[in-house]
Amino acid sequence: MAVTVRSFSKINLGLCIGGLRPDGFHDLRTIYQTLALHDIIRLQIGRGAGIEIRCEDARVPKDVSNTCYRIVERAMEALGTRGRVAITIEKRLPVQGGLGAGSANAVATLIALELVLEKKLPGSERLRIAAEVGSDLPLFLVGGTVLGMGRGEEVYPLPDLPATVCVVATPEVGVSTPKAFADWDEMMSEAVDTTAQPGSPGAAEVRRPHLDRADMTSKLTPLAPSDRINKFSRRLAAWLSSDSQRALSGVPANSGRGRAETSLLDLVRTGIENDFEQVVFSENPELREIKGVLERAGASYAALSGSGSVIYGLFASREAGLNAIARLRHDGIPAVVTSTLTRQQYWKKFLVSGF
Repeated sequence: MAVTVRSFSKINLGLCIGGLRPDGFHDLRTIYQTLALHDIIRLQIGRGAGIEIRCEDARVPKDVSNTCYRIVERAMEALGTRGRVAITIEKRLPVQGGLGAGSANAVATLIALELVLEKKLPGSERLRIAAEVGSDLPLFLVGGTVLGMGRGEEVYPLPDLPATVCVVATPEVGVSTPKAFADWDEMMSEAVDTTAQPGSPGAAEVRRPHLDRADMTSKLTPLAPSDRINKFSRRLAAWLSSDSQRALSGVPANSGRGRAETSLLDLVRTGIENDFEQVVFSENPELREIKGVLERAGASYAALSGSGSVIYGLFASREAGLNAIARLRHDGIPAVVTSTLTRQQYWKKFLVSGF
């Protein structure tokens, strides 16, 4: 028996980097949002043993380093099942970081494995196995709009952002996530350690002009990591409470504009943003320009996804999204128009076929 499923992608709606944890990871807060852009995964099980990865894209690893391989190893053991598992990955997603393609492939493979075996792991066991393989795997076990905490692996479903047009730009720029974290730590350390007064040589505002001044005290000392996380949480709470506030004032949630646009505007007003932009944009200024193109084209919200290099923009209409695509392609930037997926859409469209 074989099963074919869609492996959907994600973007980050804001990302706050907290302090370094004892396990070597940073504490994070982010809002994940799944997209309709996807790869195709086909899984079948036969006699024998072992795991085989098939993919025509040479950039996809075929060994144990592949997240699909690692998750099948763990799942087969947890399910107490044997057999030779063949996984075929049809790549449609860009390879650039920020869309969670590898993580999504692994979760899609896990669900396909359960379907083929007609065995289902308990939800908590699914999440445990996914988190062992990678920090952003668990979000794909939820779908839709998802709160990510911890190192990103602790996930909670949020009220869905209605389906929204999304333009995804995939510039040929490589961004190293470990280096982005290291640059962030260096930037924060410099801001804390400097004793120079504002305006004097060596002051933090001179050395790192892109540092978020909203997070700086009068002595140019940034907010403590825990305070930054709390600030993000307050912004999230303000976004989630916006509909309730309108209801209390007697204004319908969709008054004057569509639900999607209203939700996006509420999100933008909170000042939510991706901390990685402060270090990634300084190293790759072309990414900052792409974000500017999307904003000038009318994006309700534009940002780096994860540590990049994907840049996306959310638009009120497909026509506006296509206009942004034309501007990006004029500058030689590859881009596609797609849509965000609600949780219901995510699971409804997940299965392609089974026979």
